[in-house]
Amino acid sequence: MKILLFSSLYPSSVRPIHGIFVETRLRELLKTGEVQAKVVAPVPWFPSSHPRFGDYAQFAATPQFEHRHGVDVHHPRYLLLPRIGMNIAPYTMAQGALSTVRRLQSEGFDFDLIDAHYYYPDGVAAGLLARWLGKPLVVTARGTDLNLIPQYSFPRRLILQTAAQARASIGVCQALMDSLHDLGADASKLHTLRNGVDLERFTPESRSAARRWLGLPEDGQYLLSVGHLIERKGHHLAIEALPALPGVQLLVAGAGPQHTALQALATRLGVADRVHWLGVLAQTDLKWCYNAADALTLCSSREGWANVLLESMACGTPVIATNIWGTPEVVSTHAAGVLMGQRDAEALVQAWRQLMAALPTREDTRLHAEKFSWDATTQGQLALFKSFA
Repeated sequence: MKILLFSSLYPSSVRPIHGIFVETRLRELLKTGEVQAKVVAPVPWFPSSHPRFGDYAQFAATPQFEHRHGVDVHHPRYLLLPRIGMNIAPYTMAQGALSTVRRLQSEGFDFDLIDAHYYYPDGVAAGLLARWLGKPLVVTARGTDLNLIPQYSFPRRLILQTAAQARASIGVCQALMDSLHDLGADASKLHTLRNGVDLERFTPESRSAARRWLGLPEDGQYLLSVGHLIERKGHHLAIEALPALPGVQLLVAGAGPQHTALQALATRLGVADRVHWLGVLAQTDLKWCYNAADALTLCSSREGWANVLLESMACGTPVIATNIWGTPEVVSTHAAGVLMGQRDAEALVQAWRQLMAALPTREDTRLHAEKFSWDATTQGQLALFKSFA
């Protein structure tokens, strides 16, 4: 079976951890030997790769084609205009990718279905391509595409049209499929296939060794916060909790537009000496962060299925997280960690104290993560794709 994976959420040599969960799901599927795949990952057009343009420069620097982990990845450009970009993005994305997709077909890759990730604009754009080319479509929802974007009437209408066209919609958590059903989608087409965790990459290691690897003192307690440095991820709440957690050090792994503001917040609260900025780390290096910490915190306001939670648990480190969307499906036992009562610093402090008062063993936390291997998701995908191809 041949599939065309379509999504702007796919890593590249320029942005190696961007949408890595999409790449990981595909790589797990390819391991079965029952699927061939090529990837079309559109990138907004931008005229300059000069670093002063930040993320936009990365768009320009992305190669048109690359070969990643044995998979051909194409990056056609599309026009993303300010102000009206949200409404026209599906159309410009589809038009920008069409010639690339047709070329792949002419070169012999006549795929059986389109496997799209992220409902808007990617899934809607893939729906246009599927209609133009007469191919079946499956769309996977991943979070903001269904827990935020449908608040806007025009995108919501396009999402529902695409859900009606698609042979199936997949959610990485049940909460996303419940949301799509509530919007009006056909329940018989909705499936939940949760992201798994790489249990070979993320493994328990010596906590002392992990702290040495990071150049940290081996004694004391460490709280870890991982993710893009934006308000939605809630790193500011972890910093605001520190004054009430004397002796606790905070590790922050990630980069983003709030970096300067977060540093200023730590200084203003008098905790700057207890915050360690680790920057963006490769997946292979993140393992040492999880192992160095006593707990991971994820204070997000929105998440579909947060992979960092399972990665931390696979390393034997329990989590503290906001009680949103798919997170309760992950943090479901004492061994996994604690859900915060609300999204604020006080609730984080209370959750930390609750967790430290009855800390699960690292072995039990790892066992909880082992329930979330990729096997079930991979087999679910194969069965679903074969029924439509």
